[in-house]
Amino acid sequence: MSADAPAEPRPLPPLEDLLDVLTLRDIGTARIAVTDVLGRDAAESIGATSARVFEGRSQKMPHGRVFGGQVLAQCVMAAGITVRDVNDGDGTRPIHSLHGYFMRPGDDTLPIRFAVEEMRDGNSFSTRRVHAVQKGAPIMSMVCSFQERAGGLDHQDAMPAVPGPDGLASLADAFRGIDHPGAKHLAESRPIEMRPVESNMFVDAGEQQVATNHVWMRAIDRLPDDPLLHAAVLAYSSDYSLLEPVLRRHGMVWTDPRLRVASLDHSMWFHRDARADEWLLYAQQSPSAVSGRGLSIGEMYTQDGTLVATTAQEGMVRVKDA
Repeated sequence: MSADAPAEPRPLPPLEDLLDVLTLRDIGTARIAVTDVLGRDAAESIGATSARVFEGRSQKMPHGRVFGGQVLAQCVMAAGITVRDVNDGDGTRPIHSLHGYFMRPGDDTLPIRFAVEEMRDGNSFSTRRVHAVQKGAPIMSMVCSFQERAGGLDHQDAMPAVPGPDGLASLADAFRGIDHPGAKHLAESRPIEMRPVESNMFVDAGEQQVATNHVWMRAIDRLPDDPLLHAAVLAYSSDYSLLEPVLRRHGMVWTDPRLRVASLDHSMWFHRDARADEWLLYAQQSPSAVSGRGLSIGEMYTQDGTLVATTAQEGMVRVKDA
């Protein structure tokens, strides 16, 4: 590096980095072009003709591709910002569900733009569609819904009986001091602390080949008191380990050189309020794997047993010949 070259910016601490990534810039509006089968403009028939556009930067990853949980979280933030304007900006419509498809890998050296279509604001629900775009092409498409809080029927599954987080080893502790880019990322750069209950799926699939997995997780430090931000961080965290029960069932670990894994789609239902900076048990199970795809279902519980969210994801899970 020459004496006149600018110094590389110092990386932010992991949680500050995540908060910076989730702070989106409002950069204006864009028209959404929709045509019918004859090529005619059909936007009037579906209502939405424009979108608000936001931009956010990408986190650096050891493999050079954007982490899927980052895009999920940024889509939640972008959509939620537009819902804050409903009811005079009183913020009483938290997100209750999202359904997204990953279409292309993202480049972690480039920012991402998020075009939010405000599909409908009803008396109780608001619906948004978000297109995450990079290099002129969508890398993810998401539809999400927000609802005013209301009373009604109330029941939930019981939390699984597993050991609590105290005394369990975190992934960061397991990989601290190892001179390898992937190990350093796990030890130093993740903003979410994760403590596996059964085994560390990077090195040990466990003695039993079962299609279940349990992980305690929380942000590594306190987060601001913003429900939308906490929902976004939960979405971010939900993508880390959700395919692990697929691997555990077949006695495989993340570091198996034959393995090729990528998220295909992701759904999430937010049932009850939760803080992403307090311990949550992420209970996961895989009902099926077939045709190079694995499906996992997850449930998130607070330490007192309250079910706060349910997730589902299908991923590409291919095993190449050695």
